[in-house]
Amino acid sequence: MDIIANYGFELVLLAGLFGFFMAWGIGANDVANAMGTSVGSKALTIKQAILIAMVFEFAGAYLAGGEVTSTIRKGIIDATYFVDTPELLVFGMVASLLAAGTWLLVASYLGWPVSTTHSIVGAIVGFAAVGVSADAVTWSKVGGIVGSWVITPLISGIFAYMIFMSAQKFIFNTNDPLTNAKRYVPVYMALAGFILSLVTIKKGLKHIGIHFSTSEAMLLSTAIAVVVGILGVIAIKRLKVDPAADKKMHYASVEKVFAILMVVTACCMAFAHGSNDVANAIGPLAAVVSIVESGGEIAKKAELVWWILPLGGIGIISGLAIFGSRVMATIGQGITHLTPSRGFAAELAAATTVVLASSTGLPISTTQTLVGAVLGVGMARGIAALNMGVIRNIVVSWVVTLPAGAALSICIFYMLKGIFAA
Repeated sequence: MDIIANYGFELVLLAGLFGFFMAWGIGANDVANAMGTSVGSKALTIKQAILIAMVFEFAGAYLAGGEVTSTIRKGIIDATYFVDTPELLVFGMVASLLAAGTWLLVASYLGWPVSTTHSIVGAIVGFAAVGVSADAVTWSKVGGIVGSWVITPLISGIFAYMIFMSAQKFIFNTNDPLTNAKRYVPVYMALAGFILSLVTIKKGLKHIGIHFSTSEAMLLSTAIAVVVGILGVIAIKRLKVDPAADKKMHYASVEKVFAILMVVTACCMAFAHGSNDVANAIGPLAAVVSIVESGGEIAKKAELVWWILPLGGIGIISGLAIFGSRVMATIGQGITHLTPSRGFAAELAAATTVVLASSTGLPISTTQTLVGAVLGVGMARGIAALNMGVIRNIVVSWVVTLPAGAALSICIFYMLKGIFAA
């Protein structure tokens, strides 16, 4: 308790710096999930993608990042072990932010798309298990995360394969792709409107105190889907293409329609991502601020001080602008060749998986969801369409993320303990 009373300001300052660093890492690595496919399919340039993501990620983080946040993400550790020694939880959270941020910096430099959630969870598990007690960790939650390495990419990959193959069957592999596009693309637009509305409602609006029941969310999303579908019919009817042109020209025109769809899906995914994943940086920071301000009392939820959300939002867009292009290149170009229709199938599949996971409580990573979806699209063209070397590196980086975060966190935890307890 004396440590918190004597060094409260210094600990909050460190937590703020490392929280910004962690948010920077989220921007550098995780934002590519929303924008990588758009860049890879050439629906957007890297500059356009970064500008759009900066706006929507910041809006999601700042407007819907939450007035109150869980102080310990995913319930991964038992706070009762820290009641008598709250300073250990403060050291642990500060260490976790620096450890996770450092791992994200390394992964982003190497172009590896890793999970920011798993990075911070691994860091928290590390300091708690080694620095306090192995019993302080809820190991069943860790097991669920390890299981998600297989389940999440598999589900999104299957969805992406089905969406892409349906577009091939109904549009691209027909005698008149443009006429069929005018018939079926509004259906894809309505489906995208429904799924993306659900993502925004379930993962975004709840953070600003707007709560909808499942049935209300479904009804609202259905209404939005109908409107989007009608707008799609009107927009596509205006598409004028020379009927005498060859099939290649018709294919190019259809891909242009999917490119526009991809920009919309990317914006919605960026908003939902910003609202949800900013908590990986501000949750531990809010915990430190809450413990210091209350003189050592540990709360399950913490009111956010006014400066925390802007700090998280600015950190995300800074990381994206400075370092985001590396991971974007891996997702958009490294795994398989993407066109707007393939990228759209991948993004819609990823969004669908996120909605399903949110409603069932399945622990997922947006990174693994999108990588799985891109793999699914690639598999639709055969195994030869996939870059197995890149895929191997990605899988290795996923496996390494938890232990890397844990090892770094343990080292930093003991350093902080030595500095402040001396």
